[in-house]
Amino acid sequence: MMLAKPFTQQVQTMNTSDCFQLVPLTPTALNRPGQAGRHSCASAWAAQASLGRPKAQWVRGWSGWTPALAILTAGLWLGVAAVSLAAGPMAALDIETILKRIDVGYYGKPNLPLKTNFNYARSPADVEPFGAVKPYKEHFLVQMEYNGAGRGVPEPEHVDTVKIGFLGPIMPTVSVATGGKSHNEEALGIAMLRACRLAIEEANAKGGYLKRKIPFELCVRNDNALWGASGNEVIHLAYKDNVWAIIGGVDGANTHIAIRVALKIEIPWMTPGDLDPTYIETNIPWVFRCIGDDRQLNYILVDYAIRKMGYKRPAIIRSSNRYGRFGVREIRDSCRRLNRPVVIEMAYKVGARNFDMQLDRIAEYQPDVIFHWGNGDDAAYVLNAIRARGWKQPFLCCDRAICDEFVKIAGPNAEGVVCGYPWNPDRKDPKLDAFREAFRKRWGAEPDTYAAHAYDGINMLIWAIQTAGLNRAKIRDVLAYRPDPFPGVTGDIPLSAALDDAGEVFLAIRQNGRWVYHSREDLGIPRGPVIEKPRVEREQASLRLNQP
Repeated sequence: MMLAKPFTQQVQTMNTSDCFQLVPLTPTALNRPGQAGRHSCASAWAAQASLGRPKAQWVRGWSGWTPALAILTAGLWLGVAAVSLAAGPMAALDIETILKRIDVGYYGKPNLPLKTNFNYARSPADVEPFGAVKPYKEHFLVQMEYNGAGRGVPEPEHVDTVKIGFLGPIMPTVSVATGGKSHNEEALGIAMLRACRLAIEEANAKGGYLKRKIPFELCVRNDNALWGASGNEVIHLAYKDNVWAIIGGVDGANTHIAIRVALKIEIPWMTPGDLDPTYIETNIPWVFRCIGDDRQLNYILVDYAIRKMGYKRPAIIRSSNRYGRFGVREIRDSCRRLNRPVVIEMAYKVGARNFDMQLDRIAEYQPDVIFHWGNGDDAAYVLNAIRARGWKQPFLCCDRAICDEFVKIAGPNAEGVVCGYPWNPDRKDPKLDAFREAFRKRWGAEPDTYAAHAYDGINMLIWAIQTAGLNRAKIRDVLAYRPDPFPGVTGDIPLSAALDDAGEVFLAIRQNGRWVYHSREDLGIPRGPVIEKPRVEREQASLRLNQP
């Protein structure tokens, strides 16, 4: 963290948007944004109220501080911040060294370097938010620390199995909120569950938990899309089933609740199916994601549509749930920042089959490209309705459109559809070939992207348990501090400072009756300038300041 102005000037010019939370002056405290937002502390004042802190614990400028106290605090603050950011890229430590350094008992703190990024999510400078403002604090660039006592908890003397929890949508329920089915994501959850069971069976065939020669066990709970009920399932996994880690999450809203419960419990959580960009921005040190998120898919779709193809009038049609609403945020914002604002955005109810109202409105704005964000079957019905009107605009979708259901419903209309995709299934990799063969043999079906990422995610947890032993905090540590990318069937999985999958994403284009996967380089898709330097250290806030 760095201040935008010299400290003496900062003292004189602070106002209600320059708020600071009174927390202990530790690297953890200073790297924690609380609820202050993505790139700016401008909303910190409101965050204090939302967190329920007494007004006496807020800071509104420095008028009530003595000069000596202000100078002392600033000195400590800037000193710690300098240490945090000076760490730079994480030094390459071997696993044996990491294991020694996390063996610190109840009250010690591991002497390990924190992963540090200099650009959040590899965001191009011309689409970064708040481009006209130079921030004095930028979040999510330094790895979150865990400073609790969990590392001192001894391993249990006797266990019959090593349990890993699974939480996913596998059975439909009735939602009080919607008055109908709680969600339609069971197919995604079942694919994840099958992959997790396959990985557990393979691990047990190799000897199970090797230190004790006991098997792994998968404890399964249904994510029924009700926030309170899903939170209760996490409690059951942690305290009734006594699992050592949890894998799961497809629905963004439910997963947000579940990981906050996991934070209170202090248990590692791996997500292979929730692509909500805000999931990892909770700054919970127990949370990991092994799949590229919707922000990255948005970036490559916008770069293709705007930078490469030169479309000028984009439109959005999406599902009306959180997945659709949050899924298109970077499309909407990036198009605006590139001076190609979205001309209209229309939402439909999940499962709808009549889109006349939405398409009538869209027709008034004459778009030259249409983005869709929603489930695969909905995407197919929307596409058919568009083509039935004789419209020829390119149809760009999220990864959920890459499924058999979409192709079956859309038929010949599927040709030419472009989707963002978090990996390349056409990659030549013996691990991927072996996984596909084993999945087909075990389940009689082809593994989809949710199955592949769940397989990678649970294998990351199994590796961490084999390496760290039966201690939740140490399981978390070896995942967070692992020096090299995890070699998964979806490709190498490097974790960012925010513990998010920072790997490459791709475009899938329906060509000659099949999906063909392309990298940026394959299609010559330009990317905006990615400046590997924190915005607080740049000479200007954004390249957009020079744009007309």
